[in-house]
Amino acid sequence: MLIYKIFRQSEWDDLVAAGETAGAPIDLIDGYIHFSTAATVRETAAKHFAGAEGLILATVESDRIADALKWEVSRGGAEFPHLYRKLLLTEVQSHAPLPLHDGVHVFAEGIA
Repeated sequence: MLIYKIFRQSEWDDLVAAGETAGAPIDLIDGYIHFSTAATVRETAAKHFAGAEGLILATVESDRIADALKWEVSRGGAEFPHLYRKLLLTEVQSHAPLPLHDGVHVFAEGIA
């Protein structure tokens, strides 16, 4: 299953430079890297990145990180994937800009 991580440009740049990341400041506080599913990523963008420009949407195949991935109940009873270790750049299947248009993030086709 594909899962998604939204990065600010500076966070993405740090991942590319270091080859790994422990996540954004909220991830460091919580002790795991927050991911979203196709069903929840739009709500995540709206709730936690409202109006933010310069975002990068990274796609990861959950099987590649299954050793440290836990599915935990969060917002509205939905299960969210949380990674309990650093994410390696080599585990990112793809990435693309997440543009903002009229105040709403525009997702590529195929993402719910």
